[in-house]
Amino acid sequence: MDLHYSKEYLDFEKEVKAFCKKYDGVTFTDASKNPLASLSSKKKKIQVTRSDWQKILIEQGYFARAVPKEYGGYGGEPDILKSRIIATEFSKAKTPAPMGGQGIDMLVPTLLEMGTQEQKEKYIKPTLHGEMIWCQGYSEPNAGSDLAALQTKGELIDGEWVINGQKIWTSTAQYSQMMFCLVRTEPEAQKHAGISYLLIPMDSEGIEVRPLVDMTMKAGFNEVFFTDVKIPETNIVGKRGEGWAVANATLGHERGSLAPPDAIMNRVNMLIDLMKEEKLDGKALIEHPIYRDRLMKIQGKVMASQSHALRLLSAKLNPGQDVKVGKMIQKLVGTELRHELEGLAIDVMGEIGVLYEDSPHLRDKGSWQFIYMYFLGLIIGGGTSQIQKNIISERGLGLPKEPKVQGAQ
Repeated sequence: MDLHYSKEYLDFEKEVKAFCKKYDGVTFTDASKNPLASLSSKKKKIQVTRSDWQKILIEQGYFARAVPKEYGGYGGEPDILKSRIIATEFSKAKTPAPMGGQGIDMLVPTLLEMGTQEQKEKYIKPTLHGEMIWCQGYSEPNAGSDLAALQTKGELIDGEWVINGQKIWTSTAQYSQMMFCLVRTEPEAQKHAGISYLLIPMDSEGIEVRPLVDMTMKAGFNEVFFTDVKIPETNIVGKRGEGWAVANATLGHERGSLAPPDAIMNRVNMLIDLMKEEKLDGKALIEHPIYRDRLMKIQGKVMASQSHALRLLSAKLNPGQDVKVGKMIQKLVGTELRHELEGLAIDVMGEIGVLYEDSPHLRDKGSWQFIYMYFLGLIIGGGTSQIQKNIISERGLGLPKEPKVQGAQ
């Protein structure tokens, strides 16, 4: 989309372009084998660690722009147009995006909003810099879409929380140093009450992590078991028994982070390059009307999603505007759109598109196939598409509530 900028923003645009040119082809010395890791240009000019790259972006104000300096951020004011410029130029240049994840995208904004001063000082900076990895302890075997049915128990004994129970579908638990977790601390309270939001070190005695291998043939999820796990009383965000409100704040940030439209547009640009390289009957796939039509439909949806994200950002900066339903729409559309995009790439590659893992004929290290399968999980994560549609229809469109099954709680 074309925006007409004032001189201030035109100068900023030139600054960002120069930064992208300087770091063209940057690669990471500690790059993960995970195909979800940011893919940069095939040129190899500059090598840095991912943590160092994160710090470079923060120093420039291209990431964590509105997070106070005392907590490891840039310390600037929120600026919609500068955010738009950064995202656009990074996408055009295929400059690697900053690290994300559950700690950065979900916990940090929650702590900024609801955490204590001690919690902000202790956790935000190392999390932003990629030095502290977090996982999310929400779902349980009998509490998924009906999250308030969770049964993991927390008891306050002699100044410590003692935790017993189980979590499931916990992404990155096997790599994480910390978990933000929902536990039931007031068993006599009503279903949505009596839940507290605790911060749990993953090296605590009594924690067992069991990886779950999914259809990608990688352990994308885990089961986590707690047996008399003890943590300090102060490791609670918000008040005791009022964790549901904190959890909903985190869920709002999660829904906005699962498929950000700027990251999808970056992927669209990679798909365009792929369609220029792959050929059918001696002609590039991008020249074939059927494939080009599918690409343009996806590109149009992504541009619409970018406009929606700008609207959400604008609303967040104006007090009194509710963006909860808007974030649900972003999550619903974004995850399904990303899955559609990766599926087009697989079709573009023809028979090569069905290859996986260690074949020498893989394109882009098999990332298209991996992410196609991975985003089936994200369509479920943060609330399934079916649940999102129900909530959007009831709260956003004012339609009648779905009737409850007789005998259900």
